Amino acid sequence: MTQPTYPRFATRAEAIAALTDTGEPYELVLETVRGRPLKVFRNAPSTLRDLYVANLSDKTFIVYEDERLTFEDAWREAGRIGHLLVSTYGVRKGDRVAISTRNYPEWILAFMAATSIGAIAVAMNALWQPDEMEYGLRDCGAKVLFADQERLERLASCSRDLDVAVVAVRPSSGPGRGEDLKTLLAGVAATAAMPAAEVSPDDDAIIFYTSGSTGHPKGVISSHRNVMSALLSWELDLAAGAATAAAALQPPAHPPATLLAVPLFHATGSHAVFLQSYRAQRRIVCMYRWDPERAAELVEAEKITSFTAPAAMTGDLVRVAKQTSRDLSSLVSVGGGGAPRAPEQVKQIEASFEKALPATGWGMTETNAIGTGIGGLDYLNRPASSGRCSAVLELKVVDEAWRTLPAGERGELLVRGTSVFRGYWNRDELNATLFEEGWFHTGDVAYLDEEGFLFIVDRIKDLIIRGGENIGCGQVEAALLMHPDVHEAAVYAVPDERLGEEVGATVYGAPGLDADGLRSFLEAHLARFEVPRYISLVDEPLPRTASGKILKRELREEAVGRLAKAGA
Repeated sequence: MTQPTYPRFATRAEAIAALTDTGEPYELVLETVRGRPLKVFRNAPSTLRDLYVANLSDKTFIVYEDERLTFEDAWREAGRIGHLLVSTYGVRKGDRVAISTRNYPEWILAFMAATSIGAIAVAMNALWQPDEMEYGLRDCGAKVLFADQERLERLASCSRDLDVAVVAVRPSSGPGRGEDLKTLLAGVAATAAMPAAEVSPDDDAIIFYTSGSTGHPKGVISSHRNVMSALLSWELDLAAGAATAAAALQPPAHPPATLLAVPLFHATGSHAVFLQSYRAQRRIVCMYRWDPERAAELVEAEKITSFTAPAAMTGDLVRVAKQTSRDLSSLVSVGGGGAPRAPEQVKQIEASFEKALPATGWGMTETNAIGTGIGGLDYLNRPASSGRCSAVLELKVVDEAWRTLPAGERGELLVRGTSVFRGYWNRDELNATLFEEGWFHTGDVAYLDEEGFLFIVDRIKDLIIRGGENIGCGQVEAALLMHPDVHEAAVYAVPDERLGEEVGATVYGAPGLDADGLRSFLEAHLARFEVPRYISLVDEPLPRTASGKILKRELREEAVGRLAKAGA
């Protein structure tokens, strides 16, 4: 997709007004969607399938080790998988197709197939342990599951009565449960086309699971329109940035290419990297797992021009950039997302890479990863900010009485607009408490400055964000209380220089309770990233308020103080 050239503008508001005017590629119009007037991109593809079909070419799209697929290759192979889903597994419109693998090409192809035939693609957290995996499959009611070897092994520990057909992706020791995708596709003609389907913009397209403050992860259900609004919003922001830059941007020295290191089961990986790359005809280089030295090697070899990842990963790349002799000069953008970036790292990105400027934004799975954005000089001048609001969204900050607060005052951040999800899967009672006149309660404490820049300062939700992964404190506490020797438990965030936050816990239990033994116990019930790194064992009941609520803030402050003294 070629970016149009526009006149230069003095302000972002002027640029967006011009870019979204009648007849322009990013023209915005008001449409009634699910009973509410929303700003809609007139020229957006109606569905994800339309997105795929409109952007076919012989350019390289996916690179994984020594494998390369063009955009046309990817669509052809996705069509064969779509044919398999419909003809062999009887998948119909609205059925859920779950995907739980590493960032293999098959993840992308299965997603394309599911969303093209009217099914709902369910991006399952590949780090989940058997308990969580079984919960997710039962909650979404998946008809088919694509799983790689590691996930197949975990699936073997799940109940045998799970009613889901399993397709094994790159199994190394035989598929076990299910059938090997490669074998299945051998029976599908190379010319088999994507089955026809009637899909509309407001049909459900995806479910992404996100951890909340309590209980099990929740399935965020979004439509094709929600996703497409996010993709075009990023494009609009880039166009506005180019139209207001102090100097005309120079043509890139290399074809656009991005490094995919963040998991595809996060909206950052699926939306900001995969889907945005498809529309932009940008090559994706997939990593099996995060390795900073290998990442630098790939940046040099593949002439990577952009990298978007949580602060922990971009910080690792900054470190390697300082230590290595590899040529990383092809990088022009180092974006963030999923977790806050320390202001010092913002400066380090500009200093560490020859051409790259830092960028970041605030968004949620519930907003399809968009919300606000900031980059370049704006970001360098306001390293603690998450940027200004997307053109298809509205933000406001309110107090406990729901009064809108003026600039500079802190309160809960609310968001509404075209990319905001329709609700949580199977959680109608919860949904009724989270939306008011279309406004979604984010659970973030924030303020907006006089120029509309957003600053996130705290969370209302009992949530830990560890390197971009949301961890519900209540879920970890529930797992701790499953141990027969644990009487009480409180889980909280502990500051961490690399990951932003780590998991801490204060536990009151029977004499002889051992922290390492507790972690071993938890590994069978929680993903590794959810297991507390810091555990404080106490020999008396946890302090509580008069109403019986554990004084978690007090316990957290005590734990952080002890760690500071110990130099942890």
